[in-house]
Amino acid sequence: MIVTDDRVARFVGARCGCIIYPPFTCMGIERDGEIIGGVVFNCFTGPDVEVTVAGRGWTRGFLRSVGVYAFEQLGCIRMTVTTESETVACIAERLGGKREGTAINKFGRGRDGIVIGVLEEDYTI
Repeated sequence: MIVTDDRVARFVGARCGCIIYPPFTCMGIERDGEIIGGVVFNCFTGPDVEVTVAGRGWTRGFLRSVGVYAFEQLGCIRMTVTTESETVACIAERLGGKREGTAINKFGRGRDGIVIGVLEEDYTI
């Protein structure tokens, strides 16, 4: 089940070892009453929105909803995904994203972030 409450931001923040401060919007996957995966959208600039991702359980429907929110509702032309998970980075690349670099110590000392740019026209489910 897709959920959009603050538990998602707490889940993603806990997995990333940081506090996610408002304003943000979030979307998560709940199974058996527990959040198992989540996406937090923040730092919206108009053409871009920052997306922090953690967890597992990604379904086509969930990933479609992420794209609809970023590209249709917000009207962005790109998402910037930041994650320390190689698995999440590979999923972002399969959805059309391109690795743009590394954010050194993004999630704490020795915990780098993989930065992936996902353009609207390249986003595929």
